[in-house]
Amino acid sequence: MGEQDRVLPARREGGSAVDAFVEAAKRAPAPISSGRGRLIFALDATMSRQPTWDMAQALQGRMFEAAARLGGLDVQLAYFRGMGECRVTNFVSGGAGLAELMSQISVQGGTTQLRRVLAHARDEARRARVGALVFVGDAMEEGVDPLLATAAELALVGVKAFMFQEGADPVARRAFKEIARLTGGAYEAFNAGAAARLEALLSAAAVYAAGGRTALAAQADRDGCARALLEQMREA
Repeated sequence: MGEQDRVLPARREGGSAVDAFVEAAKRAPAPISSGRGRLIFALDATMSRQPTWDMAQALQGRMFEAAARLGGLDVQLAYFRGMGECRVTNFVSGGAGLAELMSQISVQGGTTQLRRVLAHARDEARRARVGALVFVGDAMEEGVDPLLATAAELALVGVKAFMFQEGADPVARRAFKEIARLTGGAYEAFNAGAAARLEALLSAAAVYAAGGRTALAAQADRDGCARALLEQMREA
C-alpha cells in the first residue's frame, strides 16, 4: 500500500515489562483531542478471514454514516496477515477513503498478531485520544497472559476494545471476552453470513467512538446490537 500505511515493529522480548511501561508512560505526551471521534478498525487478514473481510469492506461505510450526525469520525485501518506482517494506515475521514484502503489489501495465510494491534492502539492513544478499538477476527493463536497484559495497558490510556468474533472458536472467545472486560468494552459473536449483525455492531461502536456512552445509549433505544454492547459496558 505504499506510503499510505506503515509496518508495525515487532515487540522485543526481555527485560522488565513493567519498567518499560512506566518509562514509556513518562515520555508519552498528554493525549489531545481534535474535536472528532477517532476509531481504530482492526482486522485479522489471515486466509480464514476472506469471507468476513469482503463483508467488512462492503459495510464499513456505515460506520461513518452512523457517526456523521455526532460530529464525524476519523478511522484508521490496522490489519495483520502472513508471517509477521502487521500494518496500519493513516486516519481517514470518509467511507470512500477507507474503502479505497481496504480494496488494496488481500488476505494471506498466517497466524494472529492481536498483541501488536493492541500495543499500537495503546501507543496511538498516548499521542491523541482514541475513542475505541474495533477488532474483527475468528482465532487467537498467541500467549494469553502477554496479550491480556497489553490489554490492561490499553485500558490505562482509556481505550475500550469492541471485540467482534466470527464463529465460535472457544480459545478466541475466552481471549476476546477478557480483552473486552479488561478495557471496559464489549464482546459479540456473529456468523459469516450475518451481514446485518456485523453492520449493526460496527455502527454501534462508531457511535460510541464519536459520541461516547450518551450517544450509544441513544442508539440502544432503537437498536438491539447497541443495547447489547451498552449492557456489557455497564457491567464492566
